Amino acid sequence: MTAPRPNVPAALQALAPTMTAWRHEIHAWPELGFEEEKTSALVIRELRALGLDVHTGLGGTGVVAVIDSGVPGLSIGLRADMDALPMDEDSDLPFRSQRPGVAHTCGHDGHTSALLGTARHLAAHPPATGRVVLIFQPAEEGGRGAIRMIEDGLLTRWPCDEVYAFHNMPALATGEASVRSGATLQSLAVFEIAIEGVGGHAAAPHRATDPLQVAARLAVDIPAIVGRHIDPMEAALINVGSLQAGTTHNIIPSTATLSGTLRSLSKDVHDELLKRLRALCEGHAQMSGCSIALEIPHSCPPCVNAPEQAALAADAIADVLGAEHVKTDLRAYPFSDDFSYMLEQWPGAYLFLGMDSAMCHHPTFRFDDGLLPVAAAVFDRIVRRRLG
Repeated sequence: MTAPRPNVPAALQALAPTMTAWRHEIHAWPELGFEEEKTSALVIRELRALGLDVHTGLGGTGVVAVIDSGVPGLSIGLRADMDALPMDEDSDLPFRSQRPGVAHTCGHDGHTSALLGTARHLAAHPPATGRVVLIFQPAEEGGRGAIRMIEDGLLTRWPCDEVYAFHNMPALATGEASVRSGATLQSLAVFEIAIEGVGGHAAAPHRATDPLQVAARLAVDIPAIVGRHIDPMEAALINVGSLQAGTTHNIIPSTATLSGTLRSLSKDVHDELLKRLRALCEGHAQMSGCSIALEIPHSCPPCVNAPEQAALAADAIADVLGAEHVKTDLRAYPFSDDFSYMLEQWPGAYLFLGMDSAMCHHPTFRFDDGLLPVAAAVFDRIVRRRLG
């Protein structure tokens, strides 16, 4: 299918070079979660240039601004994430990352720039009623940025009736988009297990309490939680990604560690996976005599789109790309996003805009600057459909 010619308002299309310049500036100086000082400064600079009242320091580096029509109506939240990833970029672009080991290989620089373009357009062409809450979030990449913003008063200081966000999606072709009702992204929990035993000589294992044996058994038993304790009709996944123990062939180590992730499309299943993981660690501790400490440094629920808001987002995308290019029946994606915390509090929708690139988190990932006016136009259509 030929990629459609997007129906982007002329005023927004005219902002495309500006949005592109913002993205390239952010891309060249990527910042990890809660360290988005320069990115946040750029966002603040541009929002204040529009005459908006800008609120800073939410979740550390998060920013909130409001475009208010002055007429009573709904409050619509629009969110973009700002952080980069701890990896190198494989690129010869003139605006490639200038920071070794840090790169915008997920497209958050594009999300931020598109929302800034939306802000400039809405400031010049405000909605007829209600208000738009612009949310620039730090630390989406496993850093609990949404929770930190909520802890700093996001929900109570700027209550929203609905909230929306988008993500670029290389799994979809340029000009295509998807949004679905219900679960659209999986939950995520990161687990870390520290096992402490008694080390010793490999020739005298009876004088040691071997944590490596416990770690090996846990590495096998943990994935089996899904096969034995979760309804096979439910989506669930749990993996051990790291096992560290020992220094040489003839020493029983005194410690071992494991880490991994679990995912699901249901909060109930998510909670059951954690419950079974804790029980497994407690059981192995009792059986082995080792001390086992389980930590969950990061956890977020699945992203669940509300039916009404998902339908509205699909209609808004159709206005821009054409109804035949909007997919509403795709399965949920096996990724996660802490935007889920906002969707737990406010009905809303998380939507995906296709572009041709290597997958997110790959060194050769390339955000398509042509997506910037398209994303801003979709946000604008959502606002116009709700606020006039």
